[in-house]
Amino acid sequence: MKSAIATFVFVAVLSFTSLAHAANLQSGDANLTKRQVSALAGSARTPAEHQRIADYYNMKAQSLLAESATHQKMAEQFKANPVTNSDKQQIGTVNHCLYLAVSLRNRAEQFQRLAQQHQQMAEQAQK
Repeated sequence: MKSAIATFVFVAVLSFTSLAHAANLQSGDANLTKRQVSALAGSARTPAEHQRIADYYNMKAQSLLAESATHQKMAEQFKANPVTNSDKQQIGTVNHCLYLAVSLRNRAEQFQRLAQQHQQMAEQAQK
């Protein structure tokens, strides 16, 4: 019985510290949620607020570009492998990876444009 209580207390403390750590991470600029960015974008007035949004979009763009590069590399590896470069594999795998690479790159460009807009807003708000 004592070991069950001790285990329960240990799990409860571990859960609490994990939640506290997660809350601290989300309060950082790069760890905003979509909901937080939407709320901040609607109310941003200061250069710091616009810069925070720009940093978020830049971080998202970098993440998407990295993911795009991964899919591009996967497509090249599938093409180079004689087992996976048949017509059937080309349609099902290589084209899928290429589609994802292009799609992710396009989304990254959209995020970069949003970051630039908020960077400009931050500069204008400073004046």
